[in-house]
Amino acid sequence: MITSYIAGSPVTGNAGTTTSTNPARLSDVVADVSLASPEQLVEAFRAARAAQPAWAATPAPVRGQVIAKIGRLVEANAEALAELVTREVGKPIAEARGEVQEIVDTCDFFLGEGRRLYGQTVPSEMRDKQLFTFRVPVGVAGIITAGNFPVAVPSWYLVPALLCGNAVVWKPAEYAAALADALHRIFVAGGLPDGVLNTVHADGPATFQGLSLALEAGLVNKVGFTGSSEVGAEIGALCGRHLQSACLELGGKNPLVVMPDADLDLAAEGALFSGFGTAGQRCTSLSVAIVHDDVYDDFLARFLARVDGAVVGDPTDPSVLYGPMLGERFLTGFEKWLGEVQPHHVLHGASGRITAQNPRNGFVGDPAAGVFAHPTVVSGVRPTDALYLNETFGPLVSVMRFSSFEEAVELANGHGYGLSAAIYTRDAQAAFRFR
Repeated sequence: MITSYIAGSPVTGNAGTTTSTNPARLSDVVADVSLASPEQLVEAFRAARAAQPAWAATPAPVRGQVIAKIGRLVEANAEALAELVTREVGKPIAEARGEVQEIVDTCDFFLGEGRRLYGQTVPSEMRDKQLFTFRVPVGVAGIITAGNFPVAVPSWYLVPALLCGNAVVWKPAEYAAALADALHRIFVAGGLPDGVLNTVHADGPATFQGLSLALEAGLVNKVGFTGSSEVGAEIGALCGRHLQSACLELGGKNPLVVMPDADLDLAAEGALFSGFGTAGQRCTSLSVAIVHDDVYDDFLARFLARVDGAVVGDPTDPSVLYGPMLGERFLTGFEKWLGEVQPHHVLHGASGRITAQNPRNGFVGDPAAGVFAHPTVVSGVRPTDALYLNETFGPLVSVMRFSSFEEAVELANGHGYGLSAAIYTRDAQAAFRFR
């Protein structure tokens, strides 16, 4: 049973349990998880508040040494951690290894920041006056992360927060609890004092209520959240009511523009991995390919050929492009977007869940064992369509046309999301204008 860690001690939750299951083999239970109540989340914030002053008083270069040790511990356990990423969230093993390496890279970068937390000397307009600025820790940070990048994204929050002398309460995704437990243990083994990092497993409603109570009690100085735009809006509003700023990394639409002078094979290859890597379950996944009229048919044919030949299935097999959805609820959420395919669209090939009745050629493994979905391409998408206007978070790429550079930029921005974007062109001026 995986429990929370508060003030350095394991704490059994009093809000029931949940199960973390391998999405590629649903019969494989990765972990049983004890869920905390809102009150226990507040307890974790109190523990962080108590531990933070002593950690802030530790010289920043010394805190950097702790971060350095964490990086080396991750490095020493990299393969085991990557295998757990593949098992618990279904990420192909090559991607899982890359994600674990991101923790190492983050530690290596920020350990040096322990010696670069400079202040400033500012000229004064008054005689015989000197103005100085000093960097000081924010205090206690509440970090809430998703499970599609279950160790890399948390490290982007945790490492700089801890290096800068803050204490943290981390609420990971329930369906990636085993990974959170492993990461917590590595961070503590790196030399963090008790209470500086508190990891709390809780469901969504308990997390929101607990965060609200902690904000009311004045225990939170910063909130970081990675997840859906809908939940992020609620967290942002909650923080705003308490005059706290939230760092929100939310959904994306991530357009890819193909200009008439593009290398179409390169563009099709980029669209394949960008759209379908991690089963399209990245906030930076390609969602809409915007293709010039002159090369639309040619690009679409090349892209579809690559999609047709892509290997889907068991994420432990190094040949697969992508494995399962993160879980049943993610497949259910994705399938509702398939219901938005309109009569004016062209749906290329099979879609929905991969089953014996709805098979995929070349599938690796047993589709009935897990939660697998077909890579889906929908062409003929228009600016008024739901498939253009919304993040679909799954293996679905929409394709639409444009006739001028200005129209391409308008379509790239028109859905209202902003996170990543790409352009394929040989024209440097077009690339810089697009940027």
